[in-house]
Amino acid sequence: MKYAGIVLRNTKNSLSAVDYAPAFDALLSGGVFTDEIVLLAYDAPSKVSAALLRLSTECDGVFLVCAPVLLSSARDAVSIACEEKFTEEYLLETDDCLFAVLPEGPRGGEIVRTELVPRIDKRRHRTYARVVLRTCTAPRESVRAALKKADEAGGGRLTLHANDESGCGRIEVIYDQDTPKMTADEVVRILASELKDYTYAMEDVTLAERLVAALKLHKMHVSTAESFTAGGVGRAIVQVPGASAVFYEGINAYDNKAKHERLNVSEYTLMSKGAVSDETAYEMAAGLLKEGHCDLAIATTGIAGPDADGTNKPVGLCFLAVGTKERVRVFRFQLPGDRETVTRTAINYALFLAYKEIS
Repeated sequence: MKYAGIVLRNTKNSLSAVDYAPAFDALLSGGVFTDEIVLLAYDAPSKVSAALLRLSTECDGVFLVCAPVLLSSARDAVSIACEEKFTEEYLLETDDCLFAVLPEGPRGGEIVRTELVPRIDKRRHRTYARVVLRTCTAPRESVRAALKKADEAGGGRLTLHANDESGCGRIEVIYDQDTPKMTADEVVRILASELKDYTYAMEDVTLAERLVAALKLHKMHVSTAESFTAGGVGRAIVQVPGASAVFYEGINAYDNKAKHERLNVSEYTLMSKGAVSDETAYEMAAGLLKEGHCDLAIATTGIAGPDADGTNKPVGLCFLAVGTKERVRVFRFQLPGDRETVTRTAINYALFLAYKEIS
């Protein structure tokens, strides 16, 4: 069966202004593979109509994604093209084609999962299952090798979908009802084994959710000391419902004086090694633990860019410290990308290292 998508956009805005990825990722997770995605200007109705007429004759399903404000006009365009009216809010089904008009963003993805994919499964008399692995810090070559090995074991009967965002990986194993369970299990086993040092969950959860769950399980409290991640580590944790039961405090100590006075980082360390150093990261985490109010400490220090902050150290260099009352460990990374990418990646790495420390 063949499926296609149409993304309606404002040509005066950047393409990224339309958040169409959640809808199409949700389709992929449901085993629905779009053969074609057309980008069209929302204010060019003749082109939208032409695309709908063409795709509706070529495809079993056509899915439009647009801003919520355009949903009504998009439904009108579909109704005119297929000469039928919508009786449901988002779906219009004819004998030959299934149409969907979806809002951009997470809401569109939710509608795909709960309404669109089940309808497609009913039409094609086939259901799909999926297994999700979540990873962090995994080198690209390791992921590619694991995917290749798993794909070979699956004999082409399963679909593997992998993406990476700011150091966090998400691998989906998608298979239909006719796939032998033994084959699916072997593919998942290979991925879990090959990427065991980088896997934090065998379900679709965030790093922060996994860390909070582990902290609750071990009855631990966490504190954070951040010098270049702008409170991002602490913010990620407290966004998880129930995090107040495990989060003690977060300190943003950018200035060296703050590091010394609030975290007890020695002036000698700051003068001789610098704020961005193994030693400073260690003493920041140790300073949190010394107060006795937390069981797990996370500390970050680094250079996010765009320049090196007056030092000769490279942009992207960071030191992440995680520790308990028994030990503190410091990890050095040289992260690529712009300021935002470096910061987001460092936040994810810090959360992952903290989770690994107590799991």
